[in-house]
Amino acid sequence: MFGLGTPEIILIVIVILVLFGAKKIPELMQGLGKGVKEFKKATTDIEKDINSSTTDDTKPKS
Repeated sequence: MFGLGTPEIILIVIVILVLFGAKKIPELMQGLGKGVKEFKKATTDIEKDINSSTTDDTKPKS
């Protein structure tokens, strides 16, 4: 995983705990989760729009 070993990951976690504190981390993770959820939703909506526009073009006109 990006060339990170166990000591580096532990150091990163400790730095995050010192910077933000243990009480703030759940709020940050919740915000991050909401952001990822919104991004996935937007990506799915765009895919649906693209797929629907391509299927509309391929239908034979009567």
